[in-house]
Amino acid sequence: MRQVREILRLSLDARLSTRSAAELVGTSATTVRDTVKRFRQSGLSWPLPAEISDTDLEERLYGVCGIKTGRRRLSEPDWSVVARELKRKHVTLQVLWEEYNTEHPDGYRYSRFCDLFRRWEGRLPLVMRQSHAGGERLFLDYAGDTVPVVINRRTGEVRGAHIFVAVMGGSSLSFALATWTEQFADWIEGNNAALAFFGGVPQLLVPDNAKVAVIKACHFDPQINRSYTDMARHYGTAVLPARPRKPRDKAKVEACVGIVERWLLGRLRNRIIDELTVAKGDGRIAARMKSLAKVELLILDDWGLQPLDGNARHHLLEILEDRYGQRSTLVTSQLPVARWHQTINDPTYADAILDRLVHNAHRLELEGESMRRPATPTAA
Repeated sequence: MRQVREILRLSLDARLSTRSAAELVGTSATTVRDTVKRFRQSGLSWPLPAEISDTDLEERLYGVCGIKTGRRRLSEPDWSVVARELKRKHVTLQVLWEEYNTEHPDGYRYSRFCDLFRRWEGRLPLVMRQSHAGGERLFLDYAGDTVPVVINRRTGEVRGAHIFVAVMGGSSLSFALATWTEQFADWIEGNNAALAFFGGVPQLLVPDNAKVAVIKACHFDPQINRSYTDMARHYGTAVLPARPRKPRDKAKVEACVGIVERWLLGRLRNRIIDELTVAKGDGRIAARMKSLAKVELLILDDWGLQPLDGNARHHLLEILEDRYGQRSTLVTSQLPVARWHQTINDPTYADAILDRLVHNAHRLELEGESMRRPATPTAA
């Protein structure tokens, strides 16, 4: 904080020279000279009135902190609101400036208003605006992740299912279908199922540049798979693939893929114990156990919803044994800790697991009513 009052006291009361006052305060002579000059221009008298604090004195001499000086001291509109309003029909900068001028008569004139908006707009990332009419385009793609499906419970054999995604451009109505592969037969099956689900045919099919749809990707003349072209001709539509390496061209389906991965794959993800059981069947148990031991934070969510069987107890004990004293494990449960022993369903395993899981842990117990209150019926 500036020592304004001390500088003024030494310069005006003690009548020290600028250099001597600067040495006593521990600042430069230029600062002392500038402070005295600002004080004389402020119209204040020395000695200062008792009601003027150090903060008030600084504001009188240097202005309010955080307020720009110069041309930009005038009130500015929220440029993001201006940009949003310009997207509405029949709205122009002239209309928005007139509304701004009504609220701020001393604000910017029209030319300066437009100049400031163009400068603000120029700092935004360049994105092509896409307008989608109803029934015009259907965007198609596959989700990147697969869903592991146990196809043989005896051997634990697992096969990954691929998620075909289709979304309408105008309404964002979405469709998802699980297929075994991303080969041409499954691709056609996904297209047929999507069209049957939507109950109609769009004007354009917009696929990604996968080989099943586009043999040779090109900005100007892409080569479409002949069989896929025949299917489109059969339905009376056309294929217009997105530009290669331009995911924003198919932002609709990319957003839908994200929703599918969060709300579908996320909800259907395997529990750790189930995953280890499957891994034991296909010979990946050792590699999976090793990877779990290296995870910095392992979260066991909703612990104790159902009793553990023999394989689950054994796998859990091995995981905790490998991680004990080396990595962090976070457990959330709706059951009190006193009932965990019963959930493990074996005294020997329960003692060993809880010894590594509970006895050397930080515990946070929440009390009170649950936030998941049942909805009370309203009176008719």
